[in-house]
Amino acid sequence: MFKIMVGECKQEVSTFNPALSTYADFDISFGQALIDFHRGGQVELGGALQVFDQRPDVALVPTYSARSITSGGTLERASFQRLMDEFLAAVRAAPPVDAVYLSLHGAMGAQGEDDPEGLLLQEVRKILGEEVPIVVSLDLHGVLTDRMLQHSNAIVSYHTYPHVDFYQTGVRAAQLLLKILDGTAKPVTAHIRIPALVRGPELITETGLFGQMIRQAQIFETSEQGLSAGMFIGNPFTDVLDLATNSFVVANGDVEWAKRGAAQLADQFWQVRERLFQPLISLEEALRTATTKLGQGTFVFVDAADATSSGASGDSNEILRGFIESGYGGKALLPIVDPPAVQAAIKAGIGGEIQVTLGGQLDPRFKPVPVTAYVKLLSDGDFVNESHGTIWSAGLTAVLQIDKITVIATSRPVSLYDRSLFYAHGQDPKRFDAVVVKSPHCQHHMFTDWAAAMLNVDVDGSTSANLPRLGHTRCRRPRFPLDQGVVFTPEIRVYQR
Repeated sequence: MFKIMVGECKQEVSTFNPALSTYADFDISFGQALIDFHRGGQVELGGALQVFDQRPDVALVPTYSARSITSGGTLERASFQRLMDEFLAAVRAAPPVDAVYLSLHGAMGAQGEDDPEGLLLQEVRKILGEEVPIVVSLDLHGVLTDRMLQHSNAIVSYHTYPHVDFYQTGVRAAQLLLKILDGTAKPVTAHIRIPALVRGPELITETGLFGQMIRQAQIFETSEQGLSAGMFIGNPFTDVLDLATNSFVVANGDVEWAKRGAAQLADQFWQVRERLFQPLISLEEALRTATTKLGQGTFVFVDAADATSSGASGDSNEILRGFIESGYGGKALLPIVDPPAVQAAIKAGIGGEIQVTLGGQLDPRFKPVPVTAYVKLLSDGDFVNESHGTIWSAGLTAVLQIDKITVIATSRPVSLYDRSLFYAHGQDPKRFDAVVVKSPHCQHHMFTDWAAAMLNVDVDGSTSANLPRLGHTRCRRPRFPLDQGVVFTPEIRVYQR
């Protein structure tokens, strides 16, 4: 009987978001509650459990799960220490195990610790010893560090963006771990760090250039020598030392084959790096387009600079201000985080009128906009998301009507990479002339396939696709496109336990 420990710690942050994350921003599960939450689910641990459950010779040892309610700013020091202490205490309290599967993110960041996932793996390794195999699944937006690779036996990453393979990634990780336990796999990892930060439509794996590299990685992974392969495009909003793009190949004992594969992926990426950017237009131009073509369909204002799923605060009001000050005459729909406005709406009740400000409550770069609003709907802010069926919590929420502008005001940031917040509060984006989407990319059927135009707006925010304007100070330089004339000389690192 193989005893397999499972655990989870997942959060993505933007260090440019001044609002710190805290322990309260996580859903926590201990022991069997972790299994109960994820069994039958559609994220990584759900996929892994499905694989393990098919093996009668596997006994699960659940430890600890910390799942961020959404992405956010840097994790506050004491909260990070509490998460670490609880996680490691659960590991210490577990019986001896034969192997470990951990579902992590890779772009977590805490005060005083740039590499929380690497530190966690290091400490788990100290507790369990050097012989216990550890396989880790990661988001391809993770910041891959040497410490993560040194203290794990193998890594598995997402192969899709927008992400639709959460479950499949867990399946792949669990299958790899079982191969190690069965004695049919001896992982060796080749890794190359590429001095580039990228954003934009060419990163969409189904249609863009980046997808060509992912498909090559999948060929490597499913070949006779392969165990895992992929690319990490990192999170350019997490300004830490090791921020970069990465290629990796995990081979079954064949070091030279893994090195050639990682080098091929890195070269393929570097050759097209200048095409991996997001074309942007000014807010003024976007408003002119939506105004002159009013009545010709729904115009989506893509506010990737305030993407809560990438760690932004969600309280940008720049596009709202643009609608109001330009006198935009169409019906508009947008989300915003503003706890005081929600409280005012609750006090007034449905049908009440309130005079409040909107936006700028968390990120001081945004100045509050005064409005008079009609309270249309109130909710607890809990809803099932359409992406993978779990519950998302926006906190107490109010739907506010400001003339023709409908605002969904939430008490806390919530992921906005699909339409769930809109639908859960009775708003169909197709019935509006303009919709603000605070995510760089959603699955095509959600907006792109039917919208009149996707207007990628160059506004301020902690997750701006205009990377040079963010102000990186900590990551290693030079980095494309932050610096001119960046030269890439591949250095292959090899990891084998």
